[in-house]
Amino acid sequence: MTDPVALTHLTTLAFDKDKVTPGLLGFVVFAVLGVATWFLLKSMNQQFGKVNFIEAPETPDTPTQDTPTT
Repeated sequence: MTDPVALTHLTTLAFDKDKVTPGLLGFVVFAVLGVATWFLLKSMNQQFGKVNFIEAPETPDTPTQDTPTT
């Protein structure tokens, strides 16, 4: 039978909390998010370019002194 202390010692050697890094998967996920954000901003810029906004002058709802009332 194996010694349980030896097994826990082996698992602590294999997993060192100071040496854990995101690795290749973390880089790929971060790069994909960056590229997706870039495409989203590019598309948003195109959509804003299509907007033709001309502000209409305000029309007063209440009659002024210049307009005659009957």
